Amino acid sequence: MEELRVHPGIQALRYTVLILLAAIFLIPVLFIAFTALKSKSDLLTSPFYALPQKFQWGNFAEAWNQGKMSMYMSNTAFICLVKVPLGIMIEALAAFALTRLNFKWSNSMFAFFLVGMMIPIQATLVPLNIFLNKTHLVNTYPGIFLVYVGFGIPFGILILRGFFRTIPKEIDESALIDGCGDMGKFYRIVLPLAMPAIATLVIFDFMATWNEFLLAQIFITKDSMRTITTGLLSFKGEHATDYTLMNAGVLISIIPTLVVYLLFQKYFVSGLAGSVKG
Repeated sequence: MEELRVHPGIQALRYTVLILLAAIFLIPVLFIAFTALKSKSDLLTSPFYALPQKFQWGNFAEAWNQGKMSMYMSNTAFICLVKVPLGIMIEALAAFALTRLNFKWSNSMFAFFLVGMMIPIQATLVPLNIFLNKTHLVNTYPGIFLVYVGFGIPFGILILRGFFRTIPKEIDESALIDGCGDMGKFYRIVLPLAMPAIATLVIFDFMATWNEFLLAQIFITKDSMRTITTGLLSFKGEHATDYTLMNAGVLISIIPTLVVYLLFQKYFVSGLAGSVKG
């Protein structure tokens, strides 16, 4: 079959739109970089969009040491490395049950999970605060894992359920003939085939957990347990804010999310497309 040819004008328009969209997202990052590389006097005397008069590369080392970023990033990395795999495993098991185990109320159960995506986090802060205080889970990792996993489950089930539905059920019948039970089908067949969707979910889940601020600000008050998003507030003083070091800290803090995206980006499009199609 002859491939459809796209008109050169349409192709040029597409690239122009994509370049404009990329610029819209990159311009704020560029301004943050300009601020991070300025001296304090340069910041006060020049516009925020102006290039630094002299590049202050030492701001990054100063931000790392003064802002205790190694501790805050270690705390956040620990939370991500536990929460992300734990959450995805729970979501995968739930999605498997909803798509491969034929029970009566599967669609109603799926709709019940989706309700969780419609509830604003702000509306849950009071009951969550009461619950975590009464169970002594404030300023504990189990408490923050419980909250983070709970809020991540609806979206994870939505993505994985959609992808699991694209996997032919004839494979289940073949696995049953070969003596595979339900858990055998999950671990040996469905889970390996769903790796693109899982990789997509790893990117979304890692970024959401790494960048989460509100819940961490409320339920983690110990400085030794703070995450990187709340730790960056250490650059904000009572009377002034050190914007140069804060922006340097912001640039440092986004490196792990970029690394995770680059590691899993080749699965991103196929995983997301499969989940939407399902």
